[in-house]
Amino acid sequence: MAYIAPIHRPNSVRHALRVNLYPGENECLILAKTNRLEIWKLEESGTLLHTDTKAVNGTISILQKLRPRDADTELVFVGTDRFHYFTFGWNDRDRRLETIDSFFDIHEKHMRDAQSQDMCCVDPTGKFMVVLLWEGVINVLRMHTVKSKRQKLHWMDQIRVSELFIKCATFLHVETGHPKIAFLYQSRTDIPDSQLVTYRLTADDKNTEVSRFEVRDQVDRMEIQDPGAAMLIPVGRGQEDQKRYIIRNASTARAQLGGVIVVGETRLLYYDDAAKKTVETALPESSIFVAWAEYDVSHYFIGDDYGTMWLLEILLDGAVVTGLQMTKIGVTSRANSLVYMGNDVLFVGSHYGDSQVFQVDLSTKSLTLLQTMNSIAPILDLNIMDMGNREGEGQTTNEYSSGQARIITGSGVYKDGSIRSVRSGVGLDDVGILAEMENIRALFSLKSHGASKTDTLVISFLMETRIFKFNLDGEVEEVEEFSGMVFNEQTLLARNLPNGRILQVTTTTALLIDVEGGVVVSTWKPAEGQITNVSANEEWILLAVDGRVLISLKLQQDLVRVEHNDLEDRDQVACVHLPPEYPSIGVVGFWKSGTVSIVDLRTLQSIHSENLRRKENNASIPRDIALAQVLPPQSAGPTLFIAMEDGFVNTFNVSKDDFSLSGRKSVVIGTRQARLQLLPRANGVYNVFATSEHPSLVYGAEGRIVYSAVTADDATCICPFDAEAFPDSIVVATEKEVKISTIDTERRTHVQTLPMGETVRRIAYSRNERAFGLGCVKRQVRNNEEIITSSFKLVDEVVFKQLGKDFSLDSLPRVELVESVIRAELPDPNGNPVERFLVGTSYLDDAQGTTRTDAVRGRILVLGVDSERSPYLISSRNLKGACRCLGVLDDKIVAALAKTIVVYSYNELSSVYAELRKIASYRPATYPVDLAIDGDMIAVADLMKSMTLVKYHPPTTGSGAKLEEVSRHYQAFWATGVCHVEQESWLESDAQGNLLVLRRNLAGVTTEDKTRMEVTSEINLGEMVNRIRKVTVDASENAVVIPRAFLGTTEGGVYLFGTIAPNYQDLLIRFQNKLAEVVETTGNILFSRYRSFRNEERESDGPFRFIDGEFLERFLDIDEQAQREVCAGLGPDVEAMRNLVEELKRIH
Repeated sequence: MAYIAPIHRPNSVRHALRVNLYPGENECLILAKTNRLEIWKLEESGTLLHTDTKAVNGTISILQKLRPRDADTELVFVGTDRFHYFTFGWNDRDRRLETIDSFFDIHEKHMRDAQSQDMCCVDPTGKFMVVLLWEGVINVLRMHTVKSKRQKLHWMDQIRVSELFIKCATFLHVETGHPKIAFLYQSRTDIPDSQLVTYRLTADDKNTEVSRFEVRDQVDRMEIQDPGAAMLIPVGRGQEDQKRYIIRNASTARAQLGGVIVVGETRLLYYDDAAKKTVETALPESSIFVAWAEYDVSHYFIGDDYGTMWLLEILLDGAVVTGLQMTKIGVTSRANSLVYMGNDVLFVGSHYGDSQVFQVDLSTKSLTLLQTMNSIAPILDLNIMDMGNREGEGQTTNEYSSGQARIITGSGVYKDGSIRSVRSGVGLDDVGILAEMENIRALFSLKSHGASKTDTLVISFLMETRIFKFNLDGEVEEVEEFSGMVFNEQTLLARNLPNGRILQVTTTTALLIDVEGGVVVSTWKPAEGQITNVSANEEWILLAVDGRVLISLKLQQDLVRVEHNDLEDRDQVACVHLPPEYPSIGVVGFWKSGTVSIVDLRTLQSIHSENLRRKENNASIPRDIALAQVLPPQSAGPTLFIAMEDGFVNTFNVSKDDFSLSGRKSVVIGTRQARLQLLPRANGVYNVFATSEHPSLVYGAEGRIVYSAVTADDATCICPFDAEAFPDSIVVATEKEVKISTIDTERRTHVQTLPMGETVRRIAYSRNERAFGLGCVKRQVRNNEEIITSSFKLVDEVVFKQLGKDFSLDSLPRVELVESVIRAELPDPNGNPVERFLVGTSYLDDAQGTTRTDAVRGRILVLGVDSERSPYLISSRNLKGACRCLGVLDDKIVAALAKTIVVYSYNELSSVYAELRKIASYRPATYPVDLAIDGDMIAVADLMKSMTLVKYHPPTTGSGAKLEEVSRHYQAFWATGVCHVEQESWLESDAQGNLLVLRRNLAGVTTEDKTRMEVTSEINLGEMVNRIRKVTVDASENAVVIPRAFLGTTEGGVYLFGTIAPNYQDLLIRFQNKLAEVVETTGNILFSRYRSFRNEERESDGPFRFIDGEFLERFLDIDEQAQREVCAGLGPDVEAMRNLVEELKRIH
């Protein structure tokens, strides 16, 4: 059974909308990112601030806005690729956003999909809407006019139209009150052309009956001279001084505002449908235009396919249009959507690169970049560079750190192309290394006399204490004496007190030190024994002597002992903690009983106790404690964290009134005990840093506590260090050194970018060379001609800069493109393994289509790396078909050609020459698109016919090597990738966003049964997967999910795929089904419909033996009553399921 969860959520922006969503506020920006709606608000600085996210059970394909009659706010209309539609908007009564209307097309699909993407256009009044989904059919909707239904949509009719291939549609600005719509369409399939036609939307004066859209209903029709025209821009009527005037003599009429602009590749056409007049202008430079946004009635921003931003200006003489002018104003990402936000701020939403926010200056006709929103879409290829370890050859890790993987992606297209290093977690960035030190036990930060910020660092060792002073510039020196502090003992605690004093506690003494005078004011020593545990706040000290005697000291009375509690042999103190916000209580963890108690510091009597022992481990011991306000005070009380010896962290909700404990949870963060350190944040909220073999940061987000991996695995202890030269920093001690670092306050996806300016189509990673091998495709425009070139290059893994020279592929007389790049270890002339890069290529046909049938159509290149770290050619083999993908089977090369799978032997005769000899071949069903090799098994993903398993048989006496088909999946399936999972199981993806887990049926009764691959799991991801990369994980015996692969999608999503342990499979399936009955998302779309398998042949009722990890996490967001409802009948209680979901969340 399979599991899927996002490491990096898709962030491609295909749709964006400026909408008046909240009453009394400025318009906001809504971005559609695959299955999420993000709401952003414009700040005074011109940047955008993310304020809210709405999850949708569907892949968003339509985004528009509507305005109900007499409403202060607008509605947002959303459509998905599974024909679900809904509107959402502001509910005045509940003061929140909610779904207003939701509907689903339940009819059997019998019409052909539109040749262009789904389109939706709304008339300028926001009342009428036309949706184009099917070829030759339009759906007409309008807002209800009845007062009780004004928020609802009314489906008026579904009408057939004669225009089949509609490139663009838009409503025109009219003054009559009768909506008019224009279609730009192509009338022929063999020769591109453009036709413009306009219709009146309704047939009656009350706008209640939809027009029949027949030839007699056409208002205007004209042929557009530019066959590449694909964009219509409706032009408003203008201000009072620009109002049109009526000329009864049509021969003297002139084009005025209120028409439509047809944007072509070589010319612009303005058409005034009222005066029936046109104004045409040739473009100074031809281009392909893809998106537009209105600045005002006479100025429009237009983005082209090459990332150039143009300003289109309508030249006016009063209200009369005299001409059109296009001017370049800047360079942006290739735009998918443009939104003008007002105040000269332009948003560029992109699927091909980063989305951007620009300041526009119309006087100078220029753009200034204000903000960049990183996007790694589309992911064309990915490789796993680092799994939390850098030792050895294998990419192995344990299940706790799979979210720590450093994944390298080839992202973006053409000029927006780049390679990105993606790592999910809390970022820990080193500022500087203080010194090399070993065996550090603890760190403490102090303020010296007169300092406004931290300037002193105390480092405690087993037998001594060292102190370092920092000046305002960050320079540091070690001091031999500091205000009378003890240096020759281990320091257990050092902190500033509010009255200008310092408290230092060593294993033998507690000292109160006056900072200004540098003298010890008071000391306290135990009568016998040593201090083993200590904690302090601004009023009290709580310490344990020899682990058996608890003692509380009053700081304001110069270390007067208030109370003591001798445990004798009944128990032993394991850890103590005084919370900073509740000065009258302490928390004590006990060794023998495995309990934790909240005690009154005046009496040292227990206020509340809790047993921490788990049934399966009666030796679990609390080793560290932290009690703090992690969630906002207005939403929750403080939380108690207890780090156990076995790597678990138990948490409890603490009552502010009587300090009672409730809501127990348990999370695994490692295999050994963690040390907990509070990191203060604004508004009285804390984060908790847990150091173990895989450090974590615990913080509050979206009303719940989140555990997130930190991107540094070597921390042993830390302390906050807010110095003048290092504001909001921390000091981190590792096993070898002490360093100053900055840390994020919450989990983020850390993306490091190397802009390439070209498409990075393929990536291979070499650990020996510490470099990436990139197969790149570059597009340039020279003298109005598009030129494509391709090359292989090396890039350093650390500094992300290019190494050596490019290895350029052929460009004349035909263009050669990179199709595949892999790194392989092949035998050198002496038989020793040596690292090589293998590149598979294809040749494009001549423009005239005159390429000879026997011409070379691809090559396999074997490249080495010379001493200057430049790639050089060792061997080249010409092919009669394109080489789509490559693999290595032992010391042989497997190539997927256009219609054949071929195995080549490799014989390297010298460092600059090698031979490739064909030894076996196999013909797949149609066209191979991907290969996966496990042992002697080769999985072939076919373009149309799913997957085939082929076995390689080595040559024997009397017969040569051969490839034998042993199993096949017999369904039609437009595959995009394949990967080995485990044993006889394989993972396959397709172009419709489906994922299948297939297994060889070795237990089949007949021979035919054994050759059929059976589906063991299936789900619809909603995104097309471009690349699947296998990972190997050393999982513990009780692991719930074992990570198996990473997936990269066209929308910029990176997903973790794993298999579920057998004893959790039934529980998680039932849990997901029950959760789907309770959890509601925006649009009220059923989870089962969203995740059900769907292609041209069949559609299932829901995911089959597949768990959606992101959906399970929503269990943590619902209230406790709903959680109890979900858990009823499952077996485990609410706490156990919360713990299970938290553990699953930590995996990614």
